[in-house]
Amino acid sequence: MKAKEEAAVKALVAESGCAHSPELVEELIQTALRLGRDKAPVADLKLFVRSLKELRYASKAFQPYSDRRKVAVFGSARLAPETAEFKMAEELGRKIVERGFMVITGGGDGIMGAAQKGAGRDNGFGLNILLPFEQRANETIHGDKKLINFNYFFTRKVNFVKETDAFVLFPGGFGTQDEGFECLTLMQTGKAKITPLILLDTPEGRYWETWEFFIKNDLLRMKLISPSDFHFFKILHSCEEAIEHIQHFYKVFDSYRWVRERMVIRIKKPLTPESLAKLNGKFQAILVSGKIEQTGILPEEAEQRSWSVGASFRGQIDDLTRLVLTPKKTDFGMLRLLIDTINDSETEA
Repeated sequence: MKAKEEAAVKALVAESGCAHSPELVEELIQTALRLGRDKAPVADLKLFVRSLKELRYASKAFQPYSDRRKVAVFGSARLAPETAEFKMAEELGRKIVERGFMVITGGGDGIMGAAQKGAGRDNGFGLNILLPFEQRANETIHGDKKLINFNYFFTRKVNFVKETDAFVLFPGGFGTQDEGFECLTLMQTGKAKITPLILLDTPEGRYWETWEFFIKNDLLRMKLISPSDFHFFKILHSCEEAIEHIQHFYKVFDSYRWVRERMVIRIKKPLTPESLAKLNGKFQAILVSGKIEQTGILPEEAEQRSWSVGASFRGQIDDLTRLVLTPKKTDFGMLRLLIDTINDSETEA
């Protein structure tokens, strides 16, 4: 872009009052201008504009609630209120809110409506997809400002992954399977933050055991996935177990981010020297070099406070202890196991 054009964009952003991250706003405008110069097809431009509008609206809706962790609940829209799964989803929504979490669902009926009903209107988000059939907003979230309607599945999925601190999947159809595999794939490849993923069913249900049999008997047997990938999910059969699993994940661990090749794990309490030594002994094989070190905030973090992975209380993380390591980016399942081990470690008083 010519210097005169860059100056005009910079002036426009300044005059508009965009004081927060003006450089990124300028980059958005510059990208739009490049699309125009590229003579992008009208259909592409409409797609880009609508997608950006959806992402912007969702970001605005979530912003006031950034200080609360959220649990996404997936499951079939076709399960009726009299089913055991529906009643269990409603129980989960109610109990997870009692522990301080908010609930995110797809905004529809069935399992989604049940979890939304249990959570209550004030404690839930609905990420509704506009379809010609089946999907409509459930009565709990209908008309609420936290109901966000999406035209595209991909913008909807971005928000599920971006805003969620734990996933709970009940039995469901293609959509539920798609959402579950999407979460697993993104964590397995390091493209999304590592979070708890719980496959939940009634005490008598065997839906997820059947699913796991396929995963083990075909995918693992054919070496299409790794044994460590099984650390990403947990099959459970009660709401209490699910909630305890989520809470344990955030017992010591808070969040993490990447500083170039280094993984910076924020923890709520420092580990004891003995615990840190055990951690290094158990996970030495996943490190590219060096060891796991316990430090305070890194200089790079202080310079870029706006970007973090999984930080629920983004304004309160500077004082947290850091575990810094340079891991191999080939086995994110082992990084999930590392977080589990951190949560089981002894901490200083």
